[in-house]
Amino acid sequence: MSRVGLKHLEIPSGVEIKLDNNVVTVKGPKGELTRELHEDMTININDNVLTVERPSDSKLHRSLHGTTRSLIGNMVEGVTNGFEKALEVQGVGYRAQMQGKKLVVNAGYSHPVEMEPLEGVDIEVPSNTKIVVKGIDKEKVGAVAANIRSIRTPEPYKGKGVRYEGEHVRRKEGKTAK
Repeated sequence: MSRVGLKHLEIPSGVEIKLDNNVVTVKGPKGELTRELHEDMTININDNVLTVERPSDSKLHRSLHGTTRSLIGNMVEGVTNGFEKALEVQGVGYRAQMQGKKLVVNAGYSHPVEMEPLEGVDIEVPSNTKIVVKGIDKEKVGAVAANIRSIRTPEPYKGKGVRYEGEHVRRKEGKTAK
């Protein structure tokens, strides 16, 4: 059983957390994030240490306890360090490039696929086979990276497609000639 909700969250210097009923606002050097959390969870801040308490041991409250603590922890991490996901484009003729703020991916279709990033998310293309998604909101960074990957998911026979950096794609053998 997870004990994430019981962990105390140290608030780094330069980060300001404001509580307004069940709305949490975290402000730091990289930006500001606001999120509405479940009203049953009690959030306390004492001496730069944040704790989350649950009202009972019911299954709902136990699951919300860890989730609430993780969400606030990700908000603090985002406004201090930010989040980053790297993707690789593999395949003959497959490439990515930026045109203004749009990401343009050539992935074997008859047309290039264009994507606009969400607000608060930056996309960089250091080389034509690498894409880096950066931002302060972990959920948005993950969603944009997943949308880019869904342009052409890696196929199991040749391994062509867009994959996360370091992702292992199980390869199949294919037909055997007799």
